[in-house]
Amino acid sequence: MKAVTVKEIKTELSHYSQKELVELCLRLSKFKKENKELLTYLLFESSNEEGYISSIKLEIDTQFELINTKTYYFIKKSVRKILRMVKTTIRYSKNKETEVELLLYFCIKLKDFKPSINNNNVLKNLFIREIESIKKKILLLHEDLQYDYELEIEKIKGKE
Repeated sequence: MKAVTVKEIKTELSHYSQKELVELCLRLSKFKKENKELLTYLLFESSNEEGYISSIKLEIDTQFELINTKTYYFIKKSVRKILRMVKTTIRYSKNKETEVELLLYFCIKLKDFKPSINNNNVLKNLFIREIESIKKKILLLHEDLQYDYELEIEKIKGKE
């Protein structure tokens, strides 16, 4: 089965009643974890962006504490998993400030992680790529926020 375009879906949904739309949403939420997470964000978290950011930061903290530090192989796997989770949660909120805030927090946690990421090229390059990505995203924000986030990046880089 080939998926139709978003425009076609939007047109078709306009023909449904409210009750039928609720049923469709509930059915959609049963199929994929990401669908359920997106609906959770839209219904419960989107009105309180600060609370959403805080909950994701707590999840990042928890995930960093659970990393197996025996070898860099396990560290790399875990860090990639955390970054994937962060980027997935960022997609739910289309807010650029939230994106920059969460990626900066991830980079801070990665930089402070022991054993040091400087001993591993893959982790060091991942950190550098994320910092460069953040810099590009900062350019899309308001000037005051740009300045604040630039200071944060300099602080993170200063820890090297």
